[in-house]
Amino acid sequence: MDYRELPEEFLEKMKQFLGEEYPEYLASYEEEPRSGLRVNTGRLTPEQFLEMAQTADWNLKPVPWTKNGFYYQGERPSRHPWYYAGLYYLQEPSAMSPAAWLPIKPGDRVLDLCAAPGGKSTELAAKLAGTGVLFSNDISNSRAKALLKNLEMFGAGNICVTSEAPEKMAGILPEFFDKILVDAPCSGEGMFRKNDEAISQWSPENVALCAQRQQEILEQADLMLRIGGRMVYSTCTFSPEEDEQCILQFLDTHPLYRLIQVPLYDGMQHGLIKEAESAIRLWPHKLHGEGHFVAVLEKGENTADHAQ
Repeated sequence: MDYRELPEEFLEKMKQFLGEEYPEYLASYEEEPRSGLRVNTGRLTPEQFLEMAQTADWNLKPVPWTKNGFYYQGERPSRHPWYYAGLYYLQEPSAMSPAAWLPIKPGDRVLDLCAAPGGKSTELAAKLAGTGVLFSNDISNSRAKALLKNLEMFGAGNICVTSEAPEKMAGILPEFFDKILVDAPCSGEGMFRKNDEAISQWSPENVALCAQRQQEILEQADLMLRIGGRMVYSTCTFSPEEDEQCILQFLDTHPLYRLIQVPLYDGMQHGLIKEAESAIRLWPHKLHGEGHFVAVLEKGENTADHAQ
C-alpha cells in the first residue's frame, strides 16, 4: 500500500517517535506482508509436519520466536485438506509472539480474555495438551461462535468458551487462573499494512479510548489471576499510550506485579520507556511481520515454580 494514504497526524507521530528510522518504516509499506502458519502440536510435531509438507509448494521458513511457526509463500494453505483437519492455524507471524511468551505447563488454569477469532487460544490449548482448563472469552457473541469453531477444528480439549464482560467473569472467578493472556483491543496501528478498516477508524481520540479500555480490562484480569501467576499483555499497535504507558500505569497502581524479561530475537526491540524496557516491540521494518507489543507480568513473590 501507499503510506501516503495513512492519516497525516499518525505519520507525524511516527516521525517523532522513530527519528532516523522513520524512512525505513515508510519503506516497509512497499513490501508485501508476510503470511504464516502455526503447527498444531496437539496433533503432530513441527518435524512431522515439515516432512509431510515437502509435497506442498509452500516454501516454509521458520518463524524465529516460536518453534511451531512458519512463514509460507505460494499456494494458500487455507485451501488444503490439512487445514480443515486442524493440522495448523493460519496466523500473522508477529501475532504468534504473545502465546509463545506465556509459559504454560500441564494442569494450568488458563484464560484468554479477548480471544476471538482464536489464533492465540488454539496455541494455548495445544500447550495444555488436554490437561488443566482453558477459558477462551470474547465479549462479542458472534465472534465467540467463530472462536469455538476454530478451537473445535483444532481438537482442543478441556476448554470453556464464554462471551462475557471481563467484570462479570472476575466476579465469578476471583484469583482462579494461573496464566492469563490479554491481547487487548487496540487502535491497530501495527496492522495498517494489512487492514484498511483500522486505518479508516484511526484517530487520536480512538487511541485515548483504547488506552482507557485497556486499563479497565487489565483491572479485571488482575482480579482473576492468582498470586504467583503470570499475565501477558499484548497489542498490535505502536501507540505508547496503549503500550508502555498502559503497562506503567497498571504497575503503578498494582505493586504486586513486576515486568519479566523475555528473550529477544533478531529485529525485536525492548520497550521504548526505560521503566518498561523489559517489554518487547516488533516492528515491520525490522523483521518479517507486522507491528506488535508484548509485556510479560508476574504477580507476587511465590513464583519459583513458574520461572522460565
